[in-house]
Amino acid sequence: MIQFGKIVKKYTKLLGLFLALVISVVIFVFRDKFTNLQGYGYAGLFLLSILGNATIVLPVPVVLTAFLGGGIFNPFWVGVVVSLGATIGELTGYLAGMSGRDVIEKEKFKKIKGWMDKYGLWTIFVLAAIPNPAFDLAGIVAGATKISIHKYFLVVWLGKLLKFLLISYAGYGIL
Repeated sequence: MIQFGKIVKKYTKLLGLFLALVISVVIFVFRDKFTNLQGYGYAGLFLLSILGNATIVLPVPVVLTAFLGGGIFNPFWVGVVVSLGATIGELTGYLAGMSGRDVIEKEKFKKIKGWMDKYGLWTIFVLAAIPNPAFDLAGIVAGATKISIHKYFLVVWLGKLLKFLLISYAGYGIL
């Protein structure tokens, strides 16, 4: 019985990593098809932000979605909707990190893990609040170090909310 539990745990972690990578590749390959979702209002912005943030390390410009959305719709609600979608999308990095702690021993993860050891969840908040490609790595580290998914989600959402409110209001002011 113990053997079966280890096997299930091992393959569950691999499945999480596999799903995160498949989602990233599909979104990156079909990214042009997803841009038409903006025509569907807040729901389109929400779906675009999920899809744009579900990629791991492959860039999809969700910042532009919030900026343009803020110029078309109510910038407050654009910030809220895009930040919620972005936070849900960022769960793919967290899932990939859950696939194993071994991954964070690689050189590119050590700096972020050091920051997280020193500053805790503030690292995730700051990385979520500023546009940067390192956030995917932070999500992977958070998953690998078994940070509570509830805490992770809340801190990421607050950081993304701050970022996307500022961006959507900038779009409102400029457009």
